[in-house]
Amino acid sequence: MHIRDAVVADLPAITAIYAHHVLHGTGTFEEVPPTEAEMAARFTEGKARGWAWLVAEGEGLPGEAPGLIGYAYIAQFRNRSAYRFAAENSVYVRNDVRGMGVGKALVAVLIKRAEAAGFRQMFAVIGDSDNVGSIGLHLSLGFQRAGVLRAAGVKFGRWLDVVFMQRSIGVGDRDVPE
Repeated sequence: MHIRDAVVADLPAITAIYAHHVLHGTGTFEEVPPTEAEMAARFTEGKARGWAWLVAEGEGLPGEAPGLIGYAYIAQFRNRSAYRFAAENSVYVRNDVRGMGVGKALVAVLIKRAEAAGFRQMFAVIGDSDNVGSIGLHLSLGFQRAGVLRAAGVKFGRWLDVVFMQRSIGVGDRDVPE
């Protein structure tokens, strides 16, 4: 597996990976997959603000060419100035390689990139309290549960919780940045 910065040419694969999660998973509360143009706008905004967008390339299945097997990015947690030192990570892995360490590898690099960008806290906002893969991934990288919003959304005809997890990065809250 090779992790690198995402480029515009990766957007079709990124869009396809995310569309699968939108249509079949509860890790995202979007219900209609965004178009490639919408994903491009999200990518462009994040990159313009200096936030990492990463992709993982893998060997592919037997008979397939190597290709993108996952992507991840960071963004400021909320769009208010007081949150300028708090990042939220998002990570999505191609369905046929879930549970193989791709997400963990991507988030591990995101933590380093977030620190380099000046962030001091990283949050994971995980859809569905039954999403043990994402919760376990974040626990393995030093995140702690910060809370649960019960029945925060409805998808696939059922109520879903949102799990908040948090990890300090760099010096965290040991001082107050200027």
